[in-house]
Amino acid sequence: MKSNNWILLLGVAFLGSSFAVYSLHYLIFDDLHFIFKYLVAQLGFLPINVFLVTIVLNGLMSRRDKRARMQKLNMIIGAFFSEMGNDLLARLSAYDDSLKQNNTHLIPNPKWSSQDYDGLREMVSQLILQPDLQQHSLQELHEYLSDKRQLLLSFLENPNLLEHERFTDLIWAIFHLQDEMALRTDLIHLSKPEQAHLRRDMRRIFDLLIMQWIDYIQHMHSDYPYLHSLALRTNPFDANAKVELD
Repeated sequence: MKSNNWILLLGVAFLGSSFAVYSLHYLIFDDLHFIFKYLVAQLGFLPINVFLVTIVLNGLMSRRDKRARMQKLNMIIGAFFSEMGNDLLARLSAYDDSLKQNNTHLIPNPKWSSQDYDGLREMVSQLILQPDLQQHSLQELHEYLSDKRQLLLSFLENPNLLEHERFTDLIWAIFHLQDEMALRTDLIHLSKPEQAHLRRDMRRIFDLLIMQWIDYIQHMHSDYPYLHSLALRTNPFDANAKVELD
């Protein structure tokens, strides 16, 4: 309540100032008709002024601020994929032998349009990662995520992440899997219920991560062609991808 007192006092001060000025005008010029005419004219313009300032101008400033925040967020997401996102996609995909053998549809073309990326999202939404924990151990993945924990914490400390719920969910999903593995003394001899539980955790990360990856690739395509070229040459799903240009 006290925090709003200054607003009330400021409003009273402004009204008092206006009343004092109009009173002074009347005492000097003795022209009440002009005062009322001017007051009505100002009241008539007030709705237009409110519309221009609060809706039009404020809307333009809000959009500009949002673009600036999204620009910073995209920089953070780019750093994430550069530091671990691409590598994590490759590591998760390696647990699914069928995905490794049928991933040509996950290789974007430099000439793709927005419709092509929408089609890729639709296709990926039907994709279900099937990690084979019988043939592939989780120990290496656990060590990898443990090494990246400090990096993930630094991402969560960035206030710009509040603008992107899905990316925040992705970071939390990675933390959850890392915690699940850290609390187990044996990641090699897992029971079937344990394997099923960890598969769901891995699948949750993969679903969020691959959608974020598509958004990242498309953003690079539209705004940063030179970064898009590098992103395609480091595609975690392309076995033939290489940074060096032929």
